[in-house]
Amino acid sequence: MSRKTRKHPEFMRQALELAHEASLQGEVPVGALLVANGEIVGRGYNRREQDTDPLGHAELMAIQQACQKLGSWRIPRSTLYVTLEPCPMCSGAIVQSRIERVVFGCRDPKAGAVRSLYALLEDPRLPHRCQVIEGILEEECRTMLTQFFKELRSKRSTK
Repeated sequence: MSRKTRKHPEFMRQALELAHEASLQGEVPVGALLVANGEIVGRGYNRREQDTDPLGHAELMAIQQACQKLGSWRIPRSTLYVTLEPCPMCSGAIVQSRIERVVFGCRDPKAGAVRSLYALLEDPRLPHRCQVIEGILEEECRTMLTQFFKELRSKRSTK
């Protein structure tokens, strides 16, 4: 296992902490961390409910923060860690920002645009393609989402 590969679980754990923060705020627990040259340059977690904004996805928050920090809309030689497979909107932003690699925890069978429903990040018709690594801390990522939705359904059924 290479040194870079050994870092994947470490960074995914930090993304899981961000997802937990989203959960505490009543948001779907998805966290994202953007790393460039070994340094964390962007962090994000879902904020759609909080901000009443359909663009409030974890990946977009991390990308925006990184762009501001780096002073560029391009983020080459970077890795985005996200607990859930990105949707079409986030995949488009990933391609546009020229992120080199996406590492995600678990697939999203309803909206996943990286492997589940589409393969946007590796589509040869697009001007940029990303390396994709999936399944890092997959069980922890899936469990957090499953538990969140189980609790949400339970709250709704008691009302």
